[in-house]
Amino acid sequence: MAGKLYLIPSSLGDNTVHSIPQHTVEVAHSLDIFIAERAKTARHFLKALQTPVAFNDMTFYELNKKTPPEDVAHFLKDAENGKNVGLLSEAGCPGVADPGAVIVQLAHQKGIEVIPLVGPSSILLALMASGMNGQSFAFVGYLGVKKGDRIRDLKRLEQLARKLNQTQIFIETPYRNMSLIEDMLTGLSPRTRLCIAANLTLPTEYIKTKTIQEWKKTKLPELHKQPAIFLIL
Repeated sequence: MAGKLYLIPSSLGDNTVHSIPQHTVEVAHSLDIFIAERAKTARHFLKALQTPVAFNDMTFYELNKKTPPEDVAHFLKDAENGKNVGLLSEAGCPGVADPGAVIVQLAHQKGIEVIPLVGPSSILLALMASGMNGQSFAFVGYLGVKKGDRIRDLKRLEQLARKLNQTQIFIETPYRNMSLIEDMLTGLSPRTRLCIAANLTLPTEYIKTKTIQEWKKTKLPELHKQPAIFLIL
């Protein structure tokens, strides 16, 4: 009988294991095989969960941009042979804005049972706290890197939000957060609502929703190199 693939959400920052439900912790404690973007980050998270299994007795498979496709095909061999395997994200939920989706797809192809576990998702937490439309929303990932491309993307998303009454959710490389905010303040309509949600579940959590016009009159948060989610409607 094949093992199971458990999708284990990781905490969104240091000292935030309180956001991981007890059942998820118990499942993580029962496993000794994990697939993660970086083994170092996975060990750090499991140590915070006080895993009873010694790291020397664990197996870690790294899944990231450098992983050869031919290696990925073997990551579920243990599950095929009856062992349960855990899939970890760097932060938040595996398979959501995360390379782990390829492993989940592979598990379905191989007939391996996939079990998603409860835990923090920065995307959903930000949407919940935004006061924006939670019935219709789209997570679009990253916008253009160049200023011109980024502003065009913002205007396109603003038009979609207005036409469909659909919350548009996106992220940025943390060191470009402040540039993105500046572009939103200059490129979006004054009546467009913008939610900035940063450091979710951390002691420094910041969540505010204002119109662009109101944001222009507000002292902006310092979010350089801080994990943040942005929503407009």
